[in-house]
Amino acid sequence: MLIRLSEILYKCDLLEISGSTDVAIQSLEEDSRKVVPGTLFIAVKGLTSDGHAFIQRAIEAGAVAVVCQQMPQVLHPDIVYVRVSDTSKALAQLAANFYDNPSEKIKIVGITGTNGKTTIATLLHKLFGSMGVKCGLVSTICIRIGSEEMPSAYTTPGAIELNRIFATMVENQCEYCFMEVSSHAVHQNRVAGIRFAGGIFTNLTHDHLDYHQTFRNYLEAKKAFFDSLDKSSFAITNADDRNGHIMLQNTRARKYSYGLKNMADYHGKVVDNLITGLVMHIEGREVWCKLVGEFNAANIMAIYACCRLLGVEADEALTALSSLDPVEGRFDYFISQGQVMAIVDYAHTPDALENVLATIQKLRKGTENLITVVGCGGNRDAAKRPLMAAIAASYSNKLILTSDNPRFEEPEAIIEDMKNGLDPVGLRKTVAVLNRAEAIKAAAAMAQPGDIILVAGKGHEKYQEIKGVRYPFDDKMILKEVLA
Repeated sequence: MLIRLSEILYKCDLLEISGSTDVAIQSLEEDSRKVVPGTLFIAVKGLTSDGHAFIQRAIEAGAVAVVCQQMPQVLHPDIVYVRVSDTSKALAQLAANFYDNPSEKIKIVGITGTNGKTTIATLLHKLFGSMGVKCGLVSTICIRIGSEEMPSAYTTPGAIELNRIFATMVENQCEYCFMEVSSHAVHQNRVAGIRFAGGIFTNLTHDHLDYHQTFRNYLEAKKAFFDSLDKSSFAITNADDRNGHIMLQNTRARKYSYGLKNMADYHGKVVDNLITGLVMHIEGREVWCKLVGEFNAANIMAIYACCRLLGVEADEALTALSSLDPVEGRFDYFISQGQVMAIVDYAHTPDALENVLATIQKLRKGTENLITVVGCGGNRDAAKRPLMAAIAASYSNKLILTSDNPRFEEPEAIIEDMKNGLDPVGLRKTVAVLNRAEAIKAAAAMAQPGDIILVAGKGHEKYQEIKGVRYPFDDKMILKEVLA
């Protein structure tokens, strides 16, 4: 793609320009290592490095223009320099302009919150696909453009990649895109410059405080997404979450709510919660869904509300909902030949873990043992570690603490942090097995016919990250092997 710099500076907060903006731009890049001849390099200040330190490297690699917050001391006479107030915001707007503002040509619905984003985005994509509508998906698990799938490195990609994906969706005649919007993405302006047809808020619980530092900062990052919506968009919030009303306080979007307990525009009720699914009353109609647990009932209501606001008739939406299968790694269960129920779930926050365990508790007959295998990720919010261990111990007959994605931390240290949340009763039912595969094998060895094993934390992930390397690892595959 070839475009003039002057054509993509629209809506950028320009402070100073050195050189002619008539220069031809072939690509955008914020990583100096990926710069090729004809690139516009945007110097963004990151968490661990500052792009301004790599301007010279980018020029040597072929950059013809630079966007920065501070002008270099020495300006190269053949390079165009553009100074802006915030390069992360400028990057997002430049990316949107470079790809001809694809978000204005497709209806994008963003889903944000601590838990439920992947389930809602994935099932909305499946639901509209089942009705013959071509749409896209941007999620933690994968990126889909129609029926084509590609891996996803982040919950929400960077602004350049995101706009490239949207442009491809437009080329492939997608009508909708359903995407997860992480708090990191909002705070880092990755979704600035994108026009959203609507936004959905799921819930807000303890997570990502390693990044945001305080719960208030975390809340404000989520709220900023709704603050950015325009008056032609819709904003749907969870009436049952204590922070739900805060999300919509300053939004210009049309406001709606969904819920199971409190008054809401779209209200539902759980009639029966079974291992095979949920029976619900939704706006006077009874519907059966294959998803399990009250937390999924809330997700179903968010999906239903979104469908209605996108113009789907009630009966058509409920019929489509009833046919949807659960998302991989979200209360993903099977029953072994030895009659052991094995459940894999992505729950990696205290609230998500308690939701899964509370659902299992309601399904138990009372005679079986619940064996829980869980760990916590390294180089992430350490404050949730003792909370998760305490929650797991309170519901489980036996608890195995193990490694999750330790990253650059020592698994022993992470497990010790988790143990700090256990009282003497919890400690007596707990063992630590550092190797995750061995921990799953230990759970299988403990299980008797009728027992339940929950392996929590990684869900759909097919790797384990240790010291910067991702090794192949699949909780469900190992469970099936050891229970065979």
